Amino acid sequence: MSPTCKPHWTRFLADASIYTLKATDHAARRGEVRTAHGVFQTPAFMPVGTAGAVKAMTSDDLEEAGAEIILGNTYHLYLRPGHDIVRAMGGLAGFNGWNKPTLTDSGGYQVFSMKDRTRLGDHGVEFSSHIDGSRHLFTPERVMEIQHALGADIIMAFDHCVAYPASEQEAADGVRRTHDWAQRSRNRHTELLQESGEERLLFGIVQGSVYNNLRTTSAEQIVALEFPGNAIGGLSVGESKQEMEETLAHTIELLPEDRPRYLMGVGYPEDILMAVSYGVDMFDCVLPTRNARTGQVFTSTGPLVYRNADYARDDRPLDEHCDCRVCRRYSRAYIRHLYNQSEITGMVLATYHSVYFYQHLMRGIRQAIERGRFAAFRSEFLERYLSNVKA
Repeated sequence: MSPTCKPHWTRFLADASIYTLKATDHAARRGEVRTAHGVFQTPAFMPVGTAGAVKAMTSDDLEEAGAEIILGNTYHLYLRPGHDIVRAMGGLAGFNGWNKPTLTDSGGYQVFSMKDRTRLGDHGVEFSSHIDGSRHLFTPERVMEIQHALGADIIMAFDHCVAYPASEQEAADGVRRTHDWAQRSRNRHTELLQESGEERLLFGIVQGSVYNNLRTTSAEQIVALEFPGNAIGGLSVGESKQEMEETLAHTIELLPEDRPRYLMGVGYPEDILMAVSYGVDMFDCVLPTRNARTGQVFTSTGPLVYRNADYARDDRPLDEHCDCRVCRRYSRAYIRHLYNQSEITGMVLATYHSVYFYQHLMRGIRQAIERGRFAAFRSEFLERYLSNVKA
């Protein structure tokens, strides 16, 4: 078959570049990623929609706040409502009305975080549901089938994320299993593309805990499989910030420059800026939305615990330097009152602000890279952001 006659699905295998580099500033990168549901700009922060929705946010809210891609959780969507229901509704885009790019994780982190509910083997992971105790089995092949049914644009290979701290032998076992499962994930993913003709992008994941020799082995193995994008997993799971930075700095040098690099589960603003300085393109974390619902928002002058009594008579907005619709209209006193009344409106307002704050931060990062002043932007942001952060 001639190259011009290749089936539609081959455009979304490794031989098709999905990443365009638009600017650099030292190691920091400004680019864009193309998916079936459109293009998103990088560096990008993905709000987490665990069960198919970013809690307290509608799709219209997300778009207005500036989000271009969101994340869904395979484990939770598999258990409820079930991937078959999501597929029958037209995939996540048809189900939740988000007609922009979506990424689904593999569910591996959730499974491995429930040690008392799992039984691990090289074939896969058997686990009991946190909802009703029913038993299930995740294999690389099964996880690919679930994610294809969910209809995400970017899906993740099934990987073994070891807990922290882990012995070198435990981490090595995780690297070996991650490589085997990545191969099996890719094989099943390719079969599903051939069967459906749909457009899906499969990213591989590098593991190895904080052992640089194991990170090297894992990166070499995953890169050799030629995924269209690569993720760094197993960080921000309890290690120190110094360990995280040192491991990231070592690992990212081993990843190809012509493909997106995704640092999984990292979400503090200072950590995002650090990771961007090494060339990371994509981030996700539940931090901004989860904290907003429990009384803390992120602001340009640091995290603000708006539920505190100090703000009972505070007529200032959550962030005096923010132009989001919440900060233009509502006071800290009002949002604190709503929180203390268990009024859901308070969670909605706080969540919107924090999502907007993160998207505004990412826009600022992208502009700074384009203008060749990322280091200055990072320094200026952190000087103000950390001014009220207690040591």
